[in-house]
Amino acid sequence: MKNYKDEYQLWLDSPALSESEWEELNSIANDEKEIESRFFAPLEFGTAGLRGTMKVGLHHMNVHIIRHATQAFANVIKAEGGEAMVKGIAICFDCRNNSDVFAKEAACVMAANGIHVRLFDALRPTPELSFAVRYYGTTAGLNITASHNPKEYNGYKVYWSDGAQLPPQHAAAIAEQMNQLDVFKGFETCDFDEAVADGRIELIGEETDEAFLTNVIGQAIDKDVVARVADRLKIVYTPFHGAGYKLVPETLKRLGITQLYPVKEQMVLDGNFSTVDSPNPENPEGFYLAVDLAKKIGSDLIIGTDPDSDRIGVMVRDGDGYTTISGNQMGVLLLDYVINARRRMGTLPENAGAVKSIVTTEMAKTVAEKNGIHFEDTFTGFKFMAERVAEWEKANSYEYIFAYEESYGYMMGDYVRDKDAVTASMMVAEMAAYYFEKGMNLKEAMQSLYEKYGWYGEKTLNLVMPGLDGLAKMKSLMAQLRDNPPKLIADTEVFRIRDYSDGSIKVPGLGLVGETHIKGSNVLYFELADGCNFIVRPSGTEPKIKIYILSKGKDERECSEKLAKYSEFAESLKG
Repeated sequence: MKNYKDEYQLWLDSPALSESEWEELNSIANDEKEIESRFFAPLEFGTAGLRGTMKVGLHHMNVHIIRHATQAFANVIKAEGGEAMVKGIAICFDCRNNSDVFAKEAACVMAANGIHVRLFDALRPTPELSFAVRYYGTTAGLNITASHNPKEYNGYKVYWSDGAQLPPQHAAAIAEQMNQLDVFKGFETCDFDEAVADGRIELIGEETDEAFLTNVIGQAIDKDVVARVADRLKIVYTPFHGAGYKLVPETLKRLGITQLYPVKEQMVLDGNFSTVDSPNPENPEGFYLAVDLAKKIGSDLIIGTDPDSDRIGVMVRDGDGYTTISGNQMGVLLLDYVINARRRMGTLPENAGAVKSIVTTEMAKTVAEKNGIHFEDTFTGFKFMAERVAEWEKANSYEYIFAYEESYGYMMGDYVRDKDAVTASMMVAEMAAYYFEKGMNLKEAMQSLYEKYGWYGEKTLNLVMPGLDGLAKMKSLMAQLRDNPPKLIADTEVFRIRDYSDGSIKVPGLGLVGETHIKGSNVLYFELADGCNFIVRPSGTEPKIKIYILSKGKDERECSEKLAKYSEFAESLKG
């Protein structure tokens, strides 16, 4: 087994490196720590694929890793047989630096392996890739994107024939293939232009957009309410330099929105995200240009989508400024709106169901249950929600109307199996129009839902642990909490502990008392005696431990006080 120094030398000596790549590696020859960080291990391939910073090295994103992973992916598709190869793969990419290059490299490897490729002719939203897999009936899908991560990152997001992200068994098969293949010699490729000319790579574009948009608009529930306020409801939109720049405005236009004001500086495609420190719509500071424009024109609503347009952030007017609607709150608002709007229009299924992740607010469950809607939890990640929805469809048990998780992702309709900021933007606009006609904005609408369903609060903390030391710290913290769980969290008794890795439910002092309905994910869920929940899980794509605090109280103040108390305890876990 090669150590990191051997691996570094192997890369330095490889004729596969370009001159600039060799110079990059040679420049770190005297930096032991940097060499180790680049070559201590390969990027781990999981159900979310690959994600890392763009550098030359085994543990980073570059053309060599792209070819390596794609050959492994091609081998898994070929193992399915000839029909799977004919059905082929759909490939998409976002605005990031090198995304188009990586997508073409992947297309060439797939084509050289006899797998038909449908490659988008330019960047597109992630949900359209999921749609393309289902629409064209491909065996698989691939998107080159790092979603909302900073500009240094890129990623390799993989899908299977249902349009959802890769199931665990196929991810494991790809990882195994990568272990067996040589990074520099173990792949096949071909000339891109030749593969396009002879049809092995088929470029797709506007016809797919149109089919996707037709399905998106089909999710609108009450276009009449939009028409009644269209001349007064003003919306500012920013794609944060990314893939939503075209289809989100077009969708809002088709919905009937006439007062739409894009942030011009951020409608420019830019992999450096030059106007923002982070293109993450979860960060309100990134909306500063949108807020400036909103104040100037007197906008009621601001919508922002991340670079691959699968997440949506929303701000609404609040006095002289604008305030954020959190991912948890927006999910509750949309769930309540979809249920009641569809009931009002006579389109709510009798067997309606909704889904959320286990780390998302419990308020959503209350909304569903009080409206007579079946509700279930899954692990974090839309592949798990898509899996649950598929199970319902197969059993003909429930018809899902909405799925979401707290990290600003929402899914509707049977044409995608991933979070979809294009459809969500449309539904947020329609919902805003509904409340606008009633003289309310979405913040006021949320307050009315608290009064109706009870008071809840949520907060997510990220304990960032970078580098090799960070990986060890993350493992150590999870082991400590699992093996010696706290009996008190911020002076509140731990009532029950759910360990979703093995599915055990334990009560301090009593031991094992039951099993969770799902298991197999590294999540610890502490139920507290005051009705709050304290949840800990390592991020699947970034070097950090995520802590979710879900509070419940008699009013807003009590919820906020509990969040502050448990946040302080969470910060203490950093050590």
